[in-house]
Amino acid sequence: MWKTLFEIDTKYCPIKPLGEGAYGVVCSFVNKETDEKVAIKKISNVFDHYVDSLRTLRELKLLRHVRHENVITLKDVMIPVQRTNFKDVYLVYELMDTDLHNIIKSSQPLSNDHCKFFMLQLLEGLNYLHSANILHRDLKPRNLLVNANCDLKICDFGLARTSQVDGESMTEYVVTRWYRAPELLLGCDNYGTSIDVWSVGCIFAEILGRKPIFPGKDFLDQIKLIVNVLGSQYESDLQFINNPKAKGFIRSLPYTKGTRFSRLYPEADPLAIDLLEKLLVFDPTRRINVLEALQHPYLAELYDPCNPSSQVQVNLDIDENWDEQMIREMMWNEMIHYHPEAASDFT
Repeated sequence: MWKTLFEIDTKYCPIKPLGEGAYGVVCSFVNKETDEKVAIKKISNVFDHYVDSLRTLRELKLLRHVRHENVITLKDVMIPVQRTNFKDVYLVYELMDTDLHNIIKSSQPLSNDHCKFFMLQLLEGLNYLHSANILHRDLKPRNLLVNANCDLKICDFGLARTSQVDGESMTEYVVTRWYRAPELLLGCDNYGTSIDVWSVGCIFAEILGRKPIFPGKDFLDQIKLIVNVLGSQYESDLQFINNPKAKGFIRSLPYTKGTRFSRLYPEADPLAIDLLEKLLVFDPTRRINVLEALQHPYLAELYDPCNPSSQVQVNLDIDENWDEQMIREMMWNEMIHYHPEAASDFT
């Protein structure tokens, strides 16, 4: 399909192509044994690009442990014919109808109830992930899958990490720029779950306004857009910035009072505006966390505090110096969890 050969188990019968991107090709299939529709993503030549192979291994390791109604389920992984020289990886997910990006771009009206329901589910899924010690690190509307009855599921865990231990830094590129928190833009390497909370705030604003709130053209433009909306920051709000040059840059920006969210989104529920103001706080130490957002009056009537947090602490220990052979072996170990019968075939 789409000039791409899918070599998969015969129980999967093709329906149609769904999407294509840098990550590979996704098509819908029906499992003839269960009559269930699924989405199968083919990642071709996964070892041609080292970063792609690490992202794929990360997604495999994480989704095997994660079970939550607002996180995408990885149902199956094809077992390759050759253990030692396979090139392609096939991931079988539950099938969803679209993503939040497409809904925001569409002409479909979004009521306040729609906004609440999307936000509730996004925060429920993220609360589960954070309780499992997982930072998603790339939350954006395209990574939130939605079906016809507005069920929402977080996907794409290729950039996810387990929260760092004290003193450990995570400096590598994360989060699509428009959804990137100030602490990341300003080079702070000792960040935490608050980066996901900022992304949630950007997504919430985009749902309310039907367009991105901070569509920066580059890294400097991104910071300027944020300050133009939030207003110039007090010196006490800059204490988290440990890079003197970055701090100096923020101080050098012209003074601005900012723009009230109620002016940007005049149709929005006042409680939605209040929640947005608490999510999009420049200083990460003053930003609310996910649980506080769920308990906010905007969502409190829908939020059930008895919903389970994660019972497992996911270990994503992946050495970024592993060679191809080691990564291939680690992927194989993940695959056989879905096909235990195959383990004996290759011993």
